[in-house]
Amino acid sequence: MALLRLIAPLALALLAAFPPNPALAQAAQTVLSQYISKLDPGDIVEGSDAFGAIRDDIPVAPLLKQGAEIGYVFITSDFVGTTGYSGKPIHTMVAVDHDARVLGVELVKHSEPIVLIGIPDSKIKTMVHGYRGIDLVAEAQARGSAHDLDIISGATVTVMVIDDGIIRAGLKVARALGLGGLEAAATADHSAEVNPEATAPESWVEMEGDGTVRRLSLDVGQINAAFAAMGDPRTEKNALKEPPDTTFIDMQAALVSVPGIGEAVLGEVENRRLQAWLEPGESAVAILGRGLYSFKGSGYVRGGIFDRIVLIQDDVTVRFRDRGHRRMGQVAASDAPEFVERDLFKIPADSGFDPTLPFRIQLLVHREVAAIEKVFITFELGYQLPPQYQRKTAPEAVAPATAPLAGDLAEQDAQSALWKRIWEDKTAEIAGVMAMLAILTLVFFFQHFFTRSERFYFWFRMSFLTVTLVFLGWYANAQLSVVNLMALFGALVTDFSWQAFLLDPLTFILWFAVATALLFWGRGAYCGWLCPFGALQELTNRIGRALHIPQIQLPWGLHERLWPIKYMIFLGLFGVSLYSIEQAEHLAEVEPFKTAIILKFMRAWPFVAYAAALLIAGLFVERFFCRYLCPLGAALAIPARLRMFDWLKRYHECGNPCQTCAHECPVDAIHPTGEINPNECINCLHCQVLYQSEAKCPVVIKKMKRRAKASSAAAALDARIANHPNVINSGKEIQDV
Repeated sequence: MALLRLIAPLALALLAAFPPNPALAQAAQTVLSQYISKLDPGDIVEGSDAFGAIRDDIPVAPLLKQGAEIGYVFITSDFVGTTGYSGKPIHTMVAVDHDARVLGVELVKHSEPIVLIGIPDSKIKTMVHGYRGIDLVAEAQARGSAHDLDIISGATVTVMVIDDGIIRAGLKVARALGLGGLEAAATADHSAEVNPEATAPESWVEMEGDGTVRRLSLDVGQINAAFAAMGDPRTEKNALKEPPDTTFIDMQAALVSVPGIGEAVLGEVENRRLQAWLEPGESAVAILGRGLYSFKGSGYVRGGIFDRIVLIQDDVTVRFRDRGHRRMGQVAASDAPEFVERDLFKIPADSGFDPTLPFRIQLLVHREVAAIEKVFITFELGYQLPPQYQRKTAPEAVAPATAPLAGDLAEQDAQSALWKRIWEDKTAEIAGVMAMLAILTLVFFFQHFFTRSERFYFWFRMSFLTVTLVFLGWYANAQLSVVNLMALFGALVTDFSWQAFLLDPLTFILWFAVATALLFWGRGAYCGWLCPFGALQELTNRIGRALHIPQIQLPWGLHERLWPIKYMIFLGLFGVSLYSIEQAEHLAEVEPFKTAIILKFMRAWPFVAYAAALLIAGLFVERFFCRYLCPLGAALAIPARLRMFDWLKRYHECGNPCQTCAHECPVDAIHPTGEINPNECINCLHCQVLYQSEAKCPVVIKKMKRRAKASSAAAALDARIANHPNVINSGKEIQDV
């Protein structure tokens, strides 16, 4: 928190300099208008040939066939939140007829890494097409669970987000237009609110009895029977072998954001911490479990989303993320069962959740039926806040009629609260990055000290690069990319907003650090020390050297002619981005960063093979990709000559005749004539180690010999004087000596 208070003012000042753009906010509310002209009606519903004008009251458009209206089309992200793993919305177009039946569905745009384990995009689109024929009237009656959820193994969250968007957005549209006889959802009765003074029983049994705590208990027999009822013979082969009465899962939940319930479940101290953790308008639910099955699973470690549980309240769906999760201690009630899992999950203020209304927690249970295939089934735990924790809202607390006029300000506040919350949740990662930047700054300012010992320098550099790879890359996913630069340029020439950049605090901090470093040290501060893929290349090359893999020294003429390739790649990507940023993002796969760092090689084999080929080339030619292919390095190298200082020390003899630094430079950035090319230098400081080396630098060796000769002459003189003490009285004799 202290670190956040130090950094947040800078971000706020930058944000204030660029006020929110109303046009940008409006565009975000009418996704349909952005894509409707790019889609063929026949791709959505076979035989349809035109779209009508988008309605003024609701972002839907008539779907026409030979001039007759056969239904309406809309995009789910216009109505509900559809954010997936990527942190960006999944835009899905849905067509419904006048009877509230789904006529067609098309995946319009997404940024999901659904190729995480080799899942083709076509498989997701085929799954989406399966929603044709869904009856939204039946879904309304069954609260959105009248259909079977066709989940694809490895893309659980993506599929669930798409499914949730289609059903919830479809119901909103059907009710708004009165399709199939559905009526607009009744306005929730907000005459009740949480009573902060209510207290809960101290006994766990009593809390279970009065509804303070709700329970979902399933045994092995029930689970086996549920999968058998699916009619898939493969589920029988992998049925659980434990006795039928063995507890599969005993999951219990309580709305601990209610102060009385929080104190009874968590205890006084932990409840105070919980209430301090929650921002105004946020709620929190405690979920506890024991048995064979985990309600958390392990998917959230990779993707940040808990894919086995979801909170549903009417049209509101809340997916829990790692940044809104905390582990809780022991249950305060002495008679509570011993739970294996005890976790707290935050419900955001902008989710639309009302703690006084009923909700349910849906549990997703899977069973493996093949090597990489699973089938899924869902169960639900229902929860209703008991009346003793509620009270009637006082009449004076009702918002005045003019309140809706502040909607724009509320949206701005919500956006600001979102990035602040993300920064707070990333406090540990931010602290780690700031510590790395501070250490690196000290290294550059006091490089003469850090490079005095070759052994110390080597192990310090290897340790720093390891932290860069493991923490900055594989853990924090803070790998900069040329895509960031293209997105920044696109924002500058259209409707610039800091909001999108502030949502990724580590990338935001790193780009500011890089911009500052370019003025002092050029591109090397990032490329040589803070790039995770660069660190991976250098570390694997060091391992290769230890295994005696031969190093290839390309002829200078060839090496110099290969340098421009990365600049041509960058300029090509930049040119494409002016036409289509989406196409440029696809072409930016020339960077193996996403495969090797973000997805940790868990990707389709062509991407993995490409990244592996670059790393193998780097075993023979150190930092092969950095030298010749990296478009990000090229983009940073262009302003490298604008740096204000030249920190790297050189002798007059460097390059003429001495070639030691040129031969040992890891990226061959030193010309045979001795000058360092700032466009190619990665500031590894190896040349500064050689600058002080008493074993390799001819200039230092020559100085040492001269000093040694002078010292030996002085010592000889002292010895002769010591052997002729009588000469001290005679200047003539001293001179003779």
